[in-house]
Amino acid sequence: MPAINVTLKDGADKKELENAKKTVTDQGGKVTHEFKLIKGFTAEFPADKVHTLSTNDHITVENDGEVKTQ
Repeated sequence: MPAINVTLKDGADKKELENAKKTVTDQGGKVTHEFKLIKGFTAEFPADKVHTLSTNDHITVENDGEVKTQ
């Protein structure tokens, strides 16, 4: 399963993040890391189900990947 990052958009209620976590687990995914500095988490989630999260207007969904600085 691919890893995705889910973050709460500015001004969105914190319960939307909990709803996203529930969606992940209900659809066969697993939360693997919760962020401390920003409101969000990383999850392993079936690629064919990502659209169910990305339609939520209160969160941002991105593929997890390596970040480098120059």
